[in-house]
Amino acid sequence: MSSTELPSVPPTSVLPKAIAVRVAEGERLRSVGLPGVTLTVRSRPPAREGLEPALFVHGLGGSSQNWSALMALLDGVVASEAVDLPGFGDSPPPDDGNYSITAHARAVIRYLDAVDRGPVHLFGNSLGGAVSTRVAAVRPDLVRTLTLVSPALPELRVQRTAVPTGLVGLPGVAALFTRFTREWTAEQRVRGVTALCYGDPGRVSPDAFRHAVEELERRLQLPYFWDAMTRSTRGLLSAYVLGGQHGLWRQAERVLAPTLLVYGGRDQLVGFRMAQRAARAFRDSRLLTLPDAGHVAMMEYPETVATAFRELLADTATATDTSGG
Repeated sequence: MSSTELPSVPPTSVLPKAIAVRVAEGERLRSVGLPGVTLTVRSRPPAREGLEPALFVHGLGGSSQNWSALMALLDGVVASEAVDLPGFGDSPPPDDGNYSITAHARAVIRYLDAVDRGPVHLFGNSLGGAVSTRVAAVRPDLVRTLTLVSPALPELRVQRTAVPTGLVGLPGVAALFTRFTREWTAEQRVRGVTALCYGDPGRVSPDAFRHAVEELERRLQLPYFWDAMTRSTRGLLSAYVLGGQHGLWRQAERVLAPTLLVYGGRDQLVGFRMAQRAARAFRDSRLLTLPDAGHVAMMEYPETVATAFRELLADTATATDTSGG
């Protein structure tokens, strides 16, 4: 995958930026200009010096904000940053309009090379899980551990509840859907997404729901919103049918980093049955299954995911000490 493996490149700019995206207490946002892309990066100041870096990658239609709860719980454990992929959150579209899994992985690699933060503890959810898998496979030097929450890896039998999301990637469907839902309010849209992504939508607090509505209202005004959604969905579907060395399952088998896999029993987008296949594919894996969680366990059960990650760190440290002595 030579197109994804890029040499180290300096950022063209690293600028503070005031934007409309909600920032949790203790977080800051900055804009990082790289060749071909500009990324918004959400970070928390390290609780102390010497913490190992972590990078979080969101799913389709999401943003770095999806990781805020988990990042806060990992204060004092890692130095956390979360990236808005090109065209999502507050990151503008990529210059070349490429939203493939390879292009998203390239953006992550460019960022890590530019800021020289690797190896990092890499986290990915859904689309971000596929992106992170590819990054870990082609650039093992950049990844210390890998944590995947409902990663979007190819399924032979896709769940019926996931089909409408996949259809967005077909030519003309996004435009048709936009016309069909023109009268829908942002609140109605958020309610639908919440019902699709959460095992129990009741776990979303009124404040969190209100912030999600405000954020969606902002993003619906962006001229590239549907284009980013459509092309990223199409890129994910294309990766599903890619075989050989570039296939996502084949790349999962190449991952060297200790891997934590998190699957939700009520996930309507990634089949819970895929958990065991993933556990077999990743050579050094640990599996956390949450029967009541949906597609975004790091938002529904952040404490549980944080505990599992701390255990991964402890196991990794023990293994390193044993091999070293």
